Amino acid sequence: MDLRKLKTLIDLVSESNVSELEITEAEGKVRIVKGPVGGAVAMAVPMAAPVAMAAPVSAAPAPAVTDAAPAPAAAETGHVVKSPMVGTFYSASGPDAKPFVQVGSVVKEGETICIIEAMKILNEIEADKSGTVSKILVDNGQAVEYGQPMFIIE
Repeated sequence: MDLRKLKTLIDLVSESNVSELEITEAEGKVRIVKGPVGGAVAMAVPMAAPVAMAAPVSAAPAPAVTDAAPAPAAAETGHVVKSPMVGTFYSASGPDAKPFVQVGSVVKEGETICIIEAMKILNEIEADKSGTVSKILVDNGQAVEYGQPMFIIE
């Protein structure tokens, strides 16, 4: 991007009510953020760099999540109920409702044990094994990942 064009954009952001501006062109991407004093800071990001860095960055946390998931299963005896999707865990059907299950609850296979909200859709999660809930591994309202352990059923 031309330096004169960049300077003009910085001046426009500094003098306007716009707090942030991001422009993507063939040569790269520029993001201008207005500082607290009224000045603007420009950050140029080459287009090839984020694409090359995106794969290693997203690939690195995946093994960590995978490695963290078996730890509770190894430490605990019993069947681990894992999240079938990414979303928000809810232990009850509503804020004032009684939780579906608590530690010590006896559940049957197919019985609803929690709700996971994903993309504004409430998905009832059913027990995939009958038994007694010995541990609840997530808190109400907590974000859960795919494959994350949520319950231990003995």
